[in-house]
Amino acid sequence: MISVGMVLELKVGCYDEYKKRHDELWPDLAEVMTKNGIDMVIYRHEHFLFVYGVAPSQEAWDAVENDPVTPRWNEYMTEVLKVDDNGELIVHNLPQAFSFGNLQ
Repeated sequence: MISVGMVLELKVGCYDEYKKRHDELWPDLAEVMTKNGIDMVIYRHEHFLFVYGVAPSQEAWDAVENDPVTPRWNEYMTEVLKVDDNGELIVHNLPQAFSFGNLQ
């Protein structure tokens, strides 16, 4: 099992739309995540979003990242999340600082 942590930043005034889009998660994205055994939770603090994901292996995580639905979803989310000068989502991968119990 592997775990990942990431931080993203909401555009001003976009939380409600961000939440709506996740409440209406695309079935094909949910399917690829389920098929690869991905569990995920996202927490919010002010305009920052903290993503915590767990996968059975790095290969399973990579399979979701490399599936054609993922870049389409990321493009869809650029309307509500901060992007870089190239229009790509700004994602800060977090190094693990601590774990306890069964989480890695």
